Formats: sequence, C-alpha cells, structure tokens
Amino acid sequence: MGKYIGPVCKLCRREGEKLFLKGERCYSPKCSFEKRGFAPGQHGRTRQGRQERESDFARQLRAKQKARRVYGIFERQFRRYFGIAQKTKGLTGFNLLRTLELRLDNVVFRTGLAVDRAQARQLVNHGHILVNNSRADVPSMLLNPGDRITVAENARGKTYWKEVVDFVDKRLCPVWIERDGKNLSARVLRLPERSEIEGNLNEQLIVEYYSR
Repeated sequence: MGKYIGPVCKLCRREGEKLFLKGERCYSPKCSFEKRGFAPGQHGRTRQGRQERESDFARQLRAKQKARRVYGIFERQFRRYFGIAQKTKGLTGFNLLRTLELRLDNVVFRTGLAVDRAQARQLVNHGHILVNNSRADVPSMLLNPGDRITVAENARGKTYWKEVVDFVDKRLCPVWIERDGKNLSARVLRLPERSEIEGNLNEQLIVEYYSR
C-alpha cells in the first residue's frame, strides 16, 4: 500500500483549516498553517477568493479529501469503507464516520496513547498494541464494543511508554472509550454517537460525492 511522505502541513493548507495531523505542534506557534494559511502552490494565494464560487462537485470532493486526510486513508480503502457503510442499516454518512472511528489506529489516538494518528499507526505496526490480549499489527482493524486494547508487556520498558504514563490521563478521551492511563489500557464501551465524532466533517457531501 502507498504511503504519503510529503509535508502534512500542506494537507491542512489545501483544506483551508487545521486538521491537527502533527499532534502537539499544531497547537504551538511553530504550526505552518499559522504562518501560511493559504493553499500550497504557485496560485495558492489567489484560490482564497474563489472558494465562494466553488461548484457542488468541488465542495463534495473537498469534503471527501478532508475526511481521508484526517484519518490518513487512501482512496481505495476509503471507498471500501463507504461500501460497508452503504450496506449497514442507518444513515450512510454516519455509518462511514463511525466505521472510521472504530479503526484500531484511531482508537489508540483517541485514547491518548499517541499524539496523532500517524504515530498511532506506527505503534500498531511495531506490535506495541494488543487487542483482547492478542497482538494486533494492522492499523485498519475495526474494533467492536467490549474490545480491550493494552500495551504489550515487552514494549512497556521503552522510553516512550515510560513517558506516556505521566501525561496520558491529561489528554482528552471520548466518553465511548474507557481509559486506564495507569495500566496503559482502554476498552471500547459502545459505538460512538455523531456528536462524539470530532473533525468538523460533512458526511452528507461525502455521500453526495460517491452517489454521482
């Protein structure tokens, strides 16, 4: 599978808002979006005045691209998630966002064990995370209510996890996840509600994009 290796701040600038892809740096004065809030490229500054004249397709595309970039997913996989959402009972757009929230890397991030989703994917890929006491090294694994994630015992001695213990409880954790910061573990209590999904995403425009 491909991997985006370019500067992630460009993704924020292209969407015209902070997507918080670099963890704590996004909250500091070093954030590139604060210095250059216009779109990247030669004509980035001139695009700002054209946003009000965007076509319906352009708005739909931007909504889809924004969601993909927030969760760090490529087009093929994102389209597959949309197919799953269509087959699930209920609103397709909400089902899509709920599915994305239940990805293992996202739950690790939401729990506060990682500063951003990119770091969460790395922790999962390196085998630091267990799901129901079994090693899970696939970031796209979808969790269910009742599933429990913990940090592997052989990884706890690493410097990163020793430092995380000191401040994990200070990070925000959604109410649909029960966190035990002292033991570096968490449990999915239930499926998230729409109001509990952060990111300022417009799922209706995404549905319209794929329904063309």
